Formats: sequence, structure tokens, C-alpha cells
Amino acid sequence: MMRAILCESWRDFDALEVKDIPPPAMRPHGVRIRVEAAGVSFATQLVVAGKYQRKPPLPFVPGTEVVGTVIEAAPDAEAPPPGSRVFAVLDWGGYAEEAIADDIHVVPIPEGLPAEPAVAFPISYPTAGAGLLWRARISAGDWVLVHGAAGGVGLSGVEIAKAVGCRVVARAGAAKHALLRDRGADVVLDSAAPFRDAVRDATGGQGVACVLDTIGGDAFEDSLRCLGDGGTLVVVGFAGGGIPTVAANILLLKNIAVAGVNWGTYVGWSPGDNRRLHAPRARELWARLMGWWRDGALKPEVHAAFPLEGFRAAMAEVRGRRSAGRVVLRP
Repeated sequence: MMRAILCESWRDFDALEVKDIPPPAMRPHGVRIRVEAAGVSFATQLVVAGKYQRKPPLPFVPGTEVVGTVIEAAPDAEAPPPGSRVFAVLDWGGYAEEAIADDIHVVPIPEGLPAEPAVAFPISYPTAGAGLLWRARISAGDWVLVHGAAGGVGLSGVEIAKAVGCRVVARAGAAKHALLRDRGADVVLDSAAPFRDAVRDATGGQGVACVLDTIGGDAFEDSLRCLGDGGTLVVVGFAGGGIPTVAANILLLKNIAVAGVNWGTYVGWSPGDNRRLHAPRARELWARLMGWWRDGALKPEVHAAFPLEGFRAAMAEVRGRRSAGRVVLRP
């Protein structure tokens, strides 16, 4: 038996319970991981409430990003040997002492990268990376505006943009400004204040090449107007609550684009499940991120870590937007 957070029916996150359940069964191409740390994300609340675009079969263990040690692998798996420290992205199952991941989504961890910070690499860093590198195609010298810049994906976006050689305008609450400056943000703005004029002034009137938008809501329209010629607004999420719409005429008149990025598409969470088709590209991005970590360009931030029984307090940090970087559970 193992300890795990179990979702037995669609419910509020705080109504989940820690229980003793059998370890997950091995499956083809599977890798069993002894979990050291698991990431707590805003979206998990939607998953357990049955409000996410994909519904796991009940009962299930939530959690889609883990760091740990390989215990065993299926005979047909191409996996690191037992004892290897890895991070992995999962369909579900991370809030437990053991989890099963697909071999293509298990990545060895460089020596010196602790478990808790490594939680940012299965999803947060590649989400930002896919948005900036694949969708917006940023390059050195570009200006990039990041909303929600102290969150898991936002902070990753700031660091990746700086690693590419971009100039960054980062928006976040005042308490998190020092962290953003430490990560290299060129201009730091308060998320409670208007930003359009400040972005125009910072960029000498030219606007930004990319907006990485993790919050949606009221900032969306002004974000479009912050884009320079040929710029792209990358939609990552709607942590601000509102799902905005765009009038197509502004895209035409300003010669700009709006692009969504869903990391789930690349790891098999979307209809059609093309995880093996996308695996080479995803693994190439993970390798690039690991290279930047080795070079010191990426410094994953852990806001707080909680034991498995502290899952309600952990989510409260995320829900209350108190966290800078990632919140972690330690099974």
C-alpha cells in the first residue's frame, strides 16, 4: 500500500482525502517513480471538480508533475536505470508515494538540481518555452512583456526570455518585484497599475515583440495595443478569471497575432493523444532547458513545500496568489 490523495468523486479540492491505496499497476512503456516532490497547480482544482477539458477516470490520484527516483520500468520502456533521479510529466497520479509515467516523459535530472526546484521543469518551464520559442519565435534583442511574472509559468518566461537575450517587462504584485529584478527583468511594473503607457515608454514607442499572458481578463486588450509590428500575444491561461475575446480588425490593422499555447497538446492531454508524435520535440525542449539550468540562466523558485497532508494549505497559497514560483508537495 502507499499514501496518496484520492479523488473518488468530482469535488472541491479541499474535500479530497489522503488514503492508503495500492500502488499503480505497471503499463506498457511505463516507468515507476518513487515521488520526492510534486507540483501544486491552479488547474488541479478544475480537474478534481470535473471542470477541466479532460476528465480522468474515477477514482484517481491528482497531480501531473513529479520529481523522484526510478524504481522499475516496463520491459518495452526506454527508461533511465533504477536509481536514476528524474522529473516527469503525468496524465495524473502525482500526489502519491509512487507514480507511473510514460518513458518518453521521464527526463534525468542533472547532478546538483534538488527535487523541489526541479518540479518547475515538467510543465512550467516548457509551457513558457513553447509559448516564447515555438509560438512567438522570440529572438535576441526583442522586448517581451510578461503578465503574472512571478507565477510558475510567468517566472519561467522571464528567465527564458533573458536566456535568449531579450529585454523583459515583468508585471507582478509589489511584494514580488525584488525577485523579478533578481531574475533579470529590465522593467518591473505593479500588476495593480495600468501598464500600457509604461510599456510604450520602456520600448521607446516601438512596442513589444511578444506578450506572454498567463492571466487573461482585463489586461488582454491593452496587451494587444502594447504589441509592435508583427508581434504576438501568447495566451497561456486565465488565472485572472475572465476569458477575453478579440476583435479581428485590430489584428489586421496592427499586423499582429494572437496564439494559444497548450503544453498538454505536446504531452498527450488533448483529443487524439499525439504524445509520441510530439515526443522528440518535447524532449529537445527539455534538453535545452536543462542546458540553460547548467549555465545558471534558469533558477527555479520554490515558494513553499508541504507534506502530503498539507495539500489544502498548499493550494491556498496558489489560490491566494501569494506564491512566487512553485508550491510543492512532498509525499
